[in-house]
Amino acid sequence: MHVHASPTGKTARILQLSLVATFAYVVLTFVFGLRAHSLALLSEAGHNVSDFLALGLSFFAVYMHSRPANDQKTFGYQRTGVLAAFVNALTLIVLSVWLAIAAVHRFAAPVLPQPRVMMLVAAAGLVMNGLIAFALSRAGKDVNIRSVCLHMLGDALSTAAVIVGGIGIYYTGLNWIDPLLSLLIAAMILYSSVGIVRETLNILLEGTPQGLSLPEIRLVMQSVGGVEDVHDLHVWSLGSSSHALASHVTIADIPPSESTRILEEIRLVLGQRFRIHHTTIQFEHAKCEVAHGCVMAIDEHEAHHHHGHAHSR
Repeated sequence: MHVHASPTGKTARILQLSLVATFAYVVLTFVFGLRAHSLALLSEAGHNVSDFLALGLSFFAVYMHSRPANDQKTFGYQRTGVLAAFVNALTLIVLSVWLAIAAVHRFAAPVLPQPRVMMLVAAAGLVMNGLIAFALSRAGKDVNIRSVCLHMLGDALSTAAVIVGGIGIYYTGLNWIDPLLSLLIAAMILYSSVGIVRETLNILLEGTPQGLSLPEIRLVMQSVGGVEDVHDLHVWSLGSSSHALASHVTIADIPPSESTRILEEIRLVLGQRFRIHHTTIQFEHAKCEVAHGCVMAIDEHEAHHHHGHAHSR
């Protein structure tokens, strides 16, 4: 049993610093949002609370991911990051709905915010969220880290929108700009979160990983010399960047020493072409009767009798 684990020390440190900075900014936006009567700033506080929870969840997932496999968790804890991303995305969807409802209510009962306070607090948030998003984008491509990076990047864009809104309110006095910004932020959060939910659900339901084609994988495996047929082929994700494959492969009735060469070639091409390194391949030299997966091998005489019998009915 061998499960590849990625370095997590740097990522963990980035997440720890991000947690501290995000908590401080939540307090700042909430206090000044109340003082400035700005729904956009209060929306930012709510969004950053979800970011704080997302960072904490991701930090826990990174810790769990680094734990080795054991007899109870034979693949290790690779899917903790996927679960963290899934929960993060669901909380963002709920938050986006809340922001949209609050913005509609603010349209009905307008309040003139204080644009100068809006701009100053949002500028601090833009710097903080931008730096965190940049650091996380360089930490790794795992879906867990990408989901948090998406949180922070979304915050950076929304705080930039708050600054623009503050300028607009300052020069025009149009208080509807504030709830309009909240609606735009909510729409952006919803759009990005749905993509993460779809990706993580596909992994949790053991669907074919994004970017991989099962027919193409089958063709490549069948192109290896000595392979006669590939069936009962399954490809799924252990985590966001680790894929596994299980398949039955029909070859001639040859000595094990010769079949080893075929097995190594299949593993090599799967690793090079599709980055699939965890494989379980069962060799067969007789036809395989498929019923709910490949269940038994049958010889040629039985195969002809079976097909003839089915044909006559």
